[in-house]
Parts: sequence; structure tokens; C-alpha cells
Amino acid sequence: MRPEHAVASSATTMASTPASTDQPSRQRVPAAERRDALIDAAIHEFAHGGLHGTPVERIARRVGVAQPYVFSLFASKRELFLAAVERDFQLTEATFTRAVAGLDSATAPPDDDVLHAIGKAYVELLASNRDYLMLQHQAYAACDEPEIRERVRTCYARLVAHVEDLSGAAPERIDEFIGKGMWLNVAAAMEVEEFSPAGPGVRAQLDGASNQPAR
Repeated sequence: MRPEHAVASSATTMASTPASTDQPSRQRVPAAERRDALIDAAIHEFAHGGLHGTPVERIARRVGVAQPYVFSLFASKRELFLAAVERDFQLTEATFTRAVAGLDSATAPPDDDVLHAIGKAYVELLASNRDYLMLQHQAYAACDEPEIRERVRTCYARLVAHVEDLSGAAPERIDEFIGKGMWLNVAAAMEVEEFSPAGPGVRAQLDGASNQPAR
């Protein structure tokens, strides 16, 4: 065989040989898993930037997808925001359920009833997951938009009803419990442990502020 024919034959053989399969193939992530990951990323980003201050591109980048892909799963940024808010409230409901399931009335202290157990679990949730806390505040702040206001009202009402079902407490006690929960939200956002109107925290803050140099 002439040299040029040998080279041509070798090139033809190489071209017809399948490429090496040693390289790992890229796994396709199911859309349901991507959707969950986007909601989790949205919770973090919306908690810090709010509905209008958070670009969808930032959420997409956090998950490693392109922005157009986000809109193939969610009709709009508003729908992604609402999905994040709903998951936030669902986590709170699940936290309350676990707290009650773990309550042993035979060994619990006398004052450790269902509402007390729920309250303790909520305080722990606020301390351990600031994103969920701040997203609640962002949800209330976005209630100027009617669609968001209606969905947030529904989430809130469902949470209150869940507490009623778990505890069986009287309406006035539920009102007191929910009111204290909202106070805890504000205190946790400001990162203060005690800031009630009757407590020393308010006076201490005012005294501290009066000692600050004028700007």
C-alpha cells in the first residue's frame, strides 16, 4: 500500500470509530426537582431583596439554569414569589405539627401545653432560619398588589386555622397566641430578645440612642 493510501485509510478508520464513552454523561434534572430548587433559591433571594428588588436572573443563577427556563416553570416573577411565600407558610405549619406530635402530656411540665410547645418551636424556627422570617415580612410588604394580598391572606388564615385545630384552644387564647407570634416576628427581625412595651428594652434603646453623637 502506498503511504498516502495508508494515511487516508487510517483517517477513515479514526473518523468511523465512536468517541470514547469514558466521559460522564450529563444527567438531566427532572423539571419537578428544578422547580423545588428554584423555590428554595427564591426564598433566600426574595427574603433579602423583596418582590420588586430581586431579579429573576439572580434566582436562576443560584440554581444554575438560564432565566428563560425559570419562566417555563413559573408564569411570572410574581408566581415564583407566591410559590416561595406558600412554602414559607407550609414550613411553619409543618413545624407546628411536629411540635405537637413530640409533646408527651405524661412527662411535660404542667404549663407545657400545646400552644406553649408550638410557641417554643416557632421561636426556634425564627432563630435558625432567618430567610423564612424575612420572607414573611416581604410577603406582608408586597400586599399592595391585590393578587398577592389575597394569597397571603389565605396562607395566614390557613396557619391560624391549623393552630386552632392542633390546640383546640378558645378563640381569645388563639388571638393572644397569634398576636404574640407577630410580635416575635418583629423582635426577631430587629434581632432583639426582649422589646415589649412593658419591658426595659424600649427604654434602654432610647437611652442608648440619646447617647449617640449627632450626625
